[in-house]
Amino acid sequence: MTNAARPVARTALAAAAGLGFAVLGLVPATAEAADLVISNWTGYMAPDIAERFKAATGLEIEVVNHATNEEIMGKLVAGKGKGYDVVFVSSPFAEILHNMKLTAPIEAGKVPNLKNLYPQARELAYDPGNTFSVPYTWGTTGLCYRSDLVKGEPDSWFALLKPDDQLKGKVTMLSTDRWLMAAGLIPQGFSVNATDPAEIRKATDLLIEAKKTLLAYDDTTFYSKLVSGEALLVQAWDGWCNYGIAENPAIKFVVPKEGSDLWVDTMVVMENSDHKDAAMKFIDFILAPENHAWAAQNIDYKVPNKPAMESLPADFLKQFPNMAMTPDELMKYQLMRDLGPAQREYSRAVSEIKAAN
Repeated sequence: MTNAARPVARTALAAAAGLGFAVLGLVPATAEAADLVISNWTGYMAPDIAERFKAATGLEIEVVNHATNEEIMGKLVAGKGKGYDVVFVSSPFAEILHNMKLTAPIEAGKVPNLKNLYPQARELAYDPGNTFSVPYTWGTTGLCYRSDLVKGEPDSWFALLKPDDQLKGKVTMLSTDRWLMAAGLIPQGFSVNATDPAEIRKATDLLIEAKKTLLAYDDTTFYSKLVSGEALLVQAWDGWCNYGIAENPAIKFVVPKEGSDLWVDTMVVMENSDHKDAAMKFIDFILAPENHAWAAQNIDYKVPNKPAMESLPADFLKQFPNMAMTPDELMKYQLMRDLGPAQREYSRAVSEIKAAN
């Protein structure tokens, strides 16, 4: 595995959504020492990004890490974004920040490398035209399984929810609110962003029943369970399935026939940033094909950058087939959006599921 720190970072996308953010401190300790303060998940950028950005622009950056969306949102909301310039958050959280008027407009004229984004990445429903956010990575969620130990290809969410005898007790599901609920909503024909209490109830009931056949809820070690054979089938983000594939090529990834979600991690500039021009330069630097390609090849996640993706080696794409998923294929899936007040219903539902016998 080329990026041992990345699984720690991925739990950031999986943080519980909503407005009950923990306030853990307001600004980076050394914010005044740098021209630009970037907050990102651990392992989500090249380790020498500061040195290379300074060589290219003459600007000093400080990179601080957040463990979860929830953690950084607590800081941004409490401090109104002061002390941060560019922040990496998942798209529903970018929506929340925008609605709270904490994000600055993306000045397209100062970010010429926006042209490298796929057209589909410039028209995502939460921010058509990239007016307040710029997508950094994107992907979907599906089934990750041991093809050498499972008969046939599991191609339905019901392989997780109602496993056959070979899979009972050998299945894990994600425990995070949005992804656990998605596994109960999508196979019943409901939206991944459902807010109807009746639909949430039906998903909850289905997931309570499914719990009886699970090995575990697991957001961080599920791919290792596949590698060891402790699990045979897991609900997985595409990139995390790649971590398992890197260790055992018999591990495969498939998107269920009922469909799935489309998740996006984004870059936003804070309205209270004192360095907006430098922030635009940083985003433009990230969007340079050689820099964005680093993310794809080292995080094992797709990036919405056409020349960056086209530069990936053929053997890399062969090793990780889901990396070759096209933007049009991704657009078939349901874009995760901010749920507003309904997020509390999801949190309550997941608490009920986990407490069920």
